[in-house]
Amino acid sequence: MKLKHHLIDPSNRLSSWNHNNSNCCQWPLVVCNNVTAHVLQLHLNTSPPTPEIYEYYEFDDLIFEDEEAYYEAIVAYERSQIGGEINPCLGDLKHLNYLDLSGNYLLGQDWLSSLSKLEYLDLGYTNLSKSFHWLQAVGSLSSLKHLYLRGCRLPLPHYSQPSALNFTSLLTLDMSDTSLFSFVPKWIFGLAKLVSLQLRGNNIQGPIPDGIQNLTLLQNLDLFSNSFSSSIPNGLYSLRHLKFLNLAENNLNGSISNALGNLTSLVGLHLSDNQLEGKLPTSLGILDSIPTWFWGTFSQAIYVNLSHNHIHGTFPAFLKKINPLISLDLGENNFSGNIPTWIGERLLNIKILRLRSNKFSGNLTDEIGVFKNIVRLDFSDNLIGGALPISFEKLSSLKSLHLSENHFRGNPFENLRSLSNLTYLSIYDNLFQGILKEDDLANLMRLKYFMAQGSNLTLKVGPNWHPNFQLNYLDMSSWQLGPNFPSWLLSQNKPKVIDISNTGILDSIPTWFWRTCSQAFYVNLSHNHIFAKLQFLQIRNNSLSGTLPTTLKKNIQLISLDLGENNLTGTIPMWVGERFINLRILGFRSNNFSGHIPNEICGMSHLQVLDLAHNKLSGNIPSWILDSIPTWFWGTFSQASYVNLSHNHIHSKLVTTIRNPLSTKIVDLSTNHLCGKLPYLSRNVKWLDISSNSFSGPMNDFLCNKQFEQFGLNLLNLASNNLSGKIPDCWIKWPNLMDVNLQSNNFVGNLPPSMGSLAILKSCNIRNNSLSGTFPVFLKNNNELISLDLGKNNYSGEIPTWIGERLLNIKILRLRSNKFSGHIPNEIYLFIYSEEDFYMGHKYKSILGLVTNIDLSNNNLSGGIPTEITYLDGLIYLKLSKNQLTGQIPPSAGNMRSLESMDISKNQLSGEIPPTIANLSFLNELDVSYNHLKGQIPTGTQIQSFEASNFVGNNLCGPPLPINCSFNKQISSVKRIRTEDDGHEVNWFFVSMTLGFVVVFCIVVAPLFIYKSWRYVYFYFLDDMLYKMQSYW
Repeated sequence: MKLKHHLIDPSNRLSSWNHNNSNCCQWPLVVCNNVTAHVLQLHLNTSPPTPEIYEYYEFDDLIFEDEEAYYEAIVAYERSQIGGEINPCLGDLKHLNYLDLSGNYLLGQDWLSSLSKLEYLDLGYTNLSKSFHWLQAVGSLSSLKHLYLRGCRLPLPHYSQPSALNFTSLLTLDMSDTSLFSFVPKWIFGLAKLVSLQLRGNNIQGPIPDGIQNLTLLQNLDLFSNSFSSSIPNGLYSLRHLKFLNLAENNLNGSISNALGNLTSLVGLHLSDNQLEGKLPTSLGILDSIPTWFWGTFSQAIYVNLSHNHIHGTFPAFLKKINPLISLDLGENNFSGNIPTWIGERLLNIKILRLRSNKFSGNLTDEIGVFKNIVRLDFSDNLIGGALPISFEKLSSLKSLHLSENHFRGNPFENLRSLSNLTYLSIYDNLFQGILKEDDLANLMRLKYFMAQGSNLTLKVGPNWHPNFQLNYLDMSSWQLGPNFPSWLLSQNKPKVIDISNTGILDSIPTWFWRTCSQAFYVNLSHNHIFAKLQFLQIRNNSLSGTLPTTLKKNIQLISLDLGENNLTGTIPMWVGERFINLRILGFRSNNFSGHIPNEICGMSHLQVLDLAHNKLSGNIPSWILDSIPTWFWGTFSQASYVNLSHNHIHSKLVTTIRNPLSTKIVDLSTNHLCGKLPYLSRNVKWLDISSNSFSGPMNDFLCNKQFEQFGLNLLNLASNNLSGKIPDCWIKWPNLMDVNLQSNNFVGNLPPSMGSLAILKSCNIRNNSLSGTFPVFLKNNNELISLDLGKNNYSGEIPTWIGERLLNIKILRLRSNKFSGHIPNEIYLFIYSEEDFYMGHKYKSILGLVTNIDLSNNNLSGGIPTEITYLDGLIYLKLSKNQLTGQIPPSAGNMRSLESMDISKNQLSGEIPPTIANLSFLNELDVSYNHLKGQIPTGTQIQSFEASNFVGNNLCGPPLPINCSFNKQISSVKRIRTEDDGHEVNWFFVSMTLGFVVVFCIVVAPLFIYKSWRYVYFYFLDDMLYKMQSYW
């Protein structure tokens, strides 16, 4: 129960762990000993979703059966991850031998060394960034056999690591995708019993280390996706127990050594995406770059992948000796010659054969029909010709067939018509010709991807034909489909791509077609003779002027009308709503329309997108509309997807009620003159921006609406209004919020605790209010935050250390102009870690964890600038001015390679400016004024171009200051000499400084007292500058 108490369990998987059932052996995810009842296993992992793809995806392009559903599953996975801290009481489970915490977001591993009987440990994707001695703790587990650390956040590499560890039993080590080091740690080479080593995706550089040859029992070596840049070392070939070797996606070069023949146990070889090459030994007498011993070595091989290299020669004759071969990929090389007739006879077990992008020629023979088990066959981008063999119809297991970009002839469907399992068919850019009828496609029931453009084929089917397949991707350009529009497309439910260009269509586009392709992202009907009435008119971003032409009235079939970003003027005419009753998209944004929104628009019941933003709509609104948005407006657009009336002059109140709320999914009414109470929303609204208006009063009725338990809003922008009172504690009703902007209002109090329930909140801006109290502790739960702005409030107390430990995705942190005190927390360096998610071995990297903006200026912070802040190599803006910071500028400040602006002025900093600052090539603003700095300003092209005012108020010298450093040193030496004497001599340097000040005062300031007009000009200038500065901030 103690363990559960510190965990965040959003999916309630641990709900049965309670006092009502005190027998933990009956709890799910817990396995006990049947005799002693000791806890032996804990299965607290959260598994990412697995995409539905073709078999053997590691050699295939990923093809998602339902991509949208898959990414929805990813979101669900992220929301179900267990979070929080692991209680040290976990170390009390002394008999635990299996622990899986992978796929979660957990902190704390102080208990690890107590689990002496642990044999299996999986900490994949957990946060070890503060466990600086994690390696020693794991190394003390003498019984440990399997260790999985894939995707973990490990401490920075500058912390010391031992060269050897007492791993006496370790068999499996997976440290893939940690991106921690650029080398293989030496302690790995001492794991004498290691059977499996996985270091994929770590950007390891240099040659493959010789130390790997010490791992003599190794069976699986995975160095996929690194930056190794040598030839394959001979020492690697001494691992006689090796079964699986994956060196793909590196920069390996040279030829494949004869010593590879020593790996007699090898059953899987993956060397793709390198720079490997080689020549055939002359003693073989034929042109073949792969030596005879190579194929003899792999007599028990399951797969071989040599794609994306520079290997050349004819098709290897020695392949006939490897009957167990399941997958062979020789694609993207320089092989040539004919594909031999024996491949179907000898490679009986082959499931994947990929020979694409070579120079194979000749014709295919009937022996190919022996491939009874083949799933993927890829001959694309070669020089193969002739008709397809009749035996193709025997490939009953075939799912993916690629024959594109060759010289094949004839009618391919005479021999492909029986392939009922075919899902992916690519035959484009060949010399195919012939006529297809309904029967030719009747058995292709599973077909989803059909790419057949660029052939002289004709499809003749009846008007009532409904094919048995449902296509996601269809490209039949340059076929003969006309003259009628192909009615069979009506039967296709969710096509994403439709290309039927240049297909001889002489017809109008039926209305059902747009419903069919409503989810498509690419539709091409070009180079036909389509004569339908105008349905889409888009003349956006031109220089059209004048009023809306009345000739548009004739186009009553219009579905989309977009005249945005022009110079059209006048009012929006009434006939727009009267004539275009079928309109779904109306875009007049960024013109100069004026007047009111015509009432006739209420008749456009199909409208889904209305964009009238950036005009001058206002003013001449009839009195019966009460100078506001009409009441009919929200009823008309209750099913609309998008309404944008921003940047106009619409004023008065929004008319909504609890029973008739605003229901449009995306609403932008920002920068108008709307006033009154905030509108009521329905659950359908996803985006609401009513910033820069005059809404007033509290937001209790808006935020705590009892009509619905939860709302679906993703973005809420109420900035720059006149809202007041405390921010209500009702945020639990808004779990989908990702962006909240309440800046520049009159809110008081502190943020309510329920804001901590916004699990997917990315941006929170409460700047420029009157909030007070200490830093909100519940924000530690908002670990998805990217931007946090609490500036210009009255917060006090210290900045908590957990801000760097828990908000690891932060890019922008602004706390300026508050009353924070204490030190800047050292833990802020943890911001450097980046989020990484891995699904099925594929990495989706995010840069959200690289902080770019820190603004802590104008507070009461003290102490030094943490050295750790210089580890933020993604930092662009650093503002620490107007505090009480002391000490020196960190010497490692030059590590912040992306820095563009640094302001540390008006503090108590001392010492010299570090020379490394001159190395910041992107720096365009540096302000160190009014500190206690001394010495020469570092020499650098950019630094010398800065204003001298950025360095005043110190004891600095050198450009851009007009103070010569050698002269400054001379003055200092004079001062020291005079101190050694009686100290009564006149210091003429300061006398001259005083005289100079008096002269300047008399010339510049004195006339302001004498001439009144000068005073007006001078103070008007100061007032104008102050106004501009306030506008900027």
